[in-house]
Amino acid sequence: MSLTAVLPPPHGKEWPELMADQAGMNWMWLEEAARFATENETPWPYDLKRHLEGGYFEAAPFNEILGPIRPRGDPNGLVLRSGSKVVSWGDTRQVDFTFSAAKSYLSMLAGIAVMDGLIGDLDEPVGRTVHDGGFDGPHNGAIAWRHLLQNTSEWEGTLFGKSDIIDRNRNLAVEGKGRKGDPRPLLAPGEHWEYNDVRVNRLGLALLRRFRRPLPDVFAERIMQPIGASSAWSWHGYRTSSVEIDGEVIESVSGGTHWGGGMLIHAEDQARLGLLMLRRGEWNGKQVLPESWIAESLRPCPLKPTYGLLWWLNTAHGRYASAPTGSFFASGAGGNLTWVDPGHDLVAVMRWLDPTAIDTFIRLIMQAME
Repeated sequence: MSLTAVLPPPHGKEWPELMADQAGMNWMWLEEAARFATENETPWPYDLKRHLEGGYFEAAPFNEILGPIRPRGDPNGLVLRSGSKVVSWGDTRQVDFTFSAAKSYLSMLAGIAVMDGLIGDLDEPVGRTVHDGGFDGPHNGAIAWRHLLQNTSEWEGTLFGKSDIIDRNRNLAVEGKGRKGDPRPLLAPGEHWEYNDVRVNRLGLALLRRFRRPLPDVFAERIMQPIGASSAWSWHGYRTSSVEIDGEVIESVSGGTHWGGGMLIHAEDQARLGLLMLRRGEWNGKQVLPESWIAESLRPCPLKPTYGLLWWLNTAHGRYASAPTGSFFASGAGGNLTWVDPGHDLVAVMRWLDPTAIDTFIRLIMQAME
């Protein structure tokens, strides 16, 4: 079935909708997917502050919360096909922290920096243009932008009161259950993949140094406003993350909510961001992000084929067995996921879905395509 791709109108106006049969989908499977998402809520408690302080990510004293945090809301989400909504559940305008999905938004900002010439070459050492001491010395001085964006930097140091050692030996397969934080010997930049929030925050600060203005302002002006997003979202750092640039004190934002802070956003705005990526950076005739940047973002990291530039990939079905291999994801702890499937012109946003249920939800949506 051939569908006409549409773009949603500016926030506040009705999102275009398609009946399941108009979208070439089976309504029973769509309804079953929505019911399943509603009934398979994340096991995380609503009190996120207590959850984080209780040692979910790490034990005291390394679990100290430095940024804002608030209780989460109920499960919600929506599925788009060709830009039109085919099903939704819960309150999709409920603004919540989205944890590490914010990492993918940092990647989008890096694309703007490349577009503007603030990053000339991803393989150039960051320390050539960022002079704040964070990339001094032979080890950190060899770190390139690509290393930070692929989580292969092996950056060493303490940032905003958090040492990179806290997330060394982090294993996402046993997040919240396994041991981490062992001071293992570092390898050279580019030789080891590791999911490390301190290093992602170091990328955020490096981008701030290049833009020389608050990253939320850049994100609003260059990405969110052009795609008609709401103004309900906000992006936060820590009480320890303010730096002085050109005589102005600016807060450096976090790439997640590991220690509080990060991105507060609702599902509909996340769907717009997913649709922008699905459309290869183009929105209503304007190239918001370079198409070449989208392709670079989705190129598998040799050390971690299911990872690109702060986007999760589904290479060889390595992330979700039921999703097509061309799928990619902005993923946050607690069951926050934006799934983009270019092959089926699909974008789906899931908020507070039990992570163990995500593959089943994807399978239900794929069954609706048959």
